[in-house]
Amino acid sequence: MRLLRALAVALVLLALPALGGCATPTGAGRDAPELPRTERARDDLIKAAQQVLVERCLARRGLSSKGAADERREDGREDAADRRLQGALFGRGRPELSITLATGYTVKAHTDGCLAAAQRELYGDERRWFRAQVVVNNLRAEAGLRLKDDPDYRAAHGRWTDCATPDHGPGPDRPTPAVAARCARESGLDEVRARLEPALLDQVRAERRDQLTTYRQLRTRALHRAADLYAERTVPENPEKGSTPS
Repeated sequence: MRLLRALAVALVLLALPALGGCATPTGAGRDAPELPRTERARDDLIKAAQQVLVERCLARRGLSSKGAADERREDGREDAADRRLQGALFGRGRPELSITLATGYTVKAHTDGCLAAAQRELYGDERRWFRAQVVVNNLRAEAGLRLKDDPDYRAAHGRWTDCATPDHGPGPDRPTPAVAARCARESGLDEVRARLEPALLDQVRAERRDQLTTYRQLRTRALHRAADLYAERTVPENPEKGSTPS
């Protein structure tokens, strides 16, 4: 199972690149860790902090992702190990969180697993984070749904279908990538997408402004909490002065 194989290699904050620069002194007598400079590095920091918190939670329950992976290698215990770890990670029973998107899909999550506990630690409000990140992560899909209702898109897609359909005999379930790309150019589908998608995405973002604001606020909180966790693991306190070196 890919989940268990991935979790077997726990992310450790010590493995992250140095944040760079000295920490900034705060009024509380401790240094405020400097944040990573790029969005990708910030995402990596949050993900690594979440993994550390998940591993701590699993340890409190007498589990570990590596231990579960080792256990499932033993004959006859694979299913039990999978169920035990998945229950501890994602929760059990009926999901407490649910949101139905404009696309029609419903996304659900539990609040009693170690992943939920880690998100509460990082984001502060798990329910608000769940709703905001699900909506934000599906903005492009919502814009794509509106694109399909546009008459120019429907006409171009009809030409694309004619181009990609063989003249004789049943065709494959889907055309080859080369055929699909050629037909997208010849039918004008590429041009229609390039013209309509940015405006539709801007429209969706404007309508979901509140969720976007919540997403950014909670992500910023998680980033600062993750940086604090990083500092706790990598910068020991100076026993003589009670401060941290830069």
